Amino acid sequence: MSLDAARWRALLRPGDVLLVVAGLALCAYAVVALWRGGAPDGAVVRAGGRVVAEVDLSRERLIEVSGPLGVTVIEIRPGRARVASDPGPRQYCVRQGWLTQAGAVAICAPNEVSLSLTGRAADYDSLNY
Repeated sequence: MSLDAARWRALLRPGDVLLVVAGLALCAYAVVALWRGGAPDGAVVRAGGRVVAEVDLSRERLIEVSGPLGVTVIEIRPGRARVASDPGPRQYCVRQGWLTQAGAVAICAPNEVSLSLTGRAADYDSLNY
């Protein structure tokens, strides 16, 4: 053991170790409790800034939404939703995949269509584009 490490350890007291352990435990709890969004209970589909559908996530369905470029297809399954197809050029909203947490959003900007999941523990309150 080097001389510097021995001096450093001599400065630590039992209370210091307890404080470090308590801090790490608090950080671990915060990550588990606060990092994740809540379970979704519904989905809101918008086209051109207007709400076209508000649905619950309890049963399977397909929603077709017309936009300036064509039809966007939203797929709903129990507890999750996704943009199944979109006429936009880059397919960012389709590539986003299944949305499973309250507050999650998929925006198909070229076609002016968006899908957002609602729930009690959403990460934010509103969506604008």
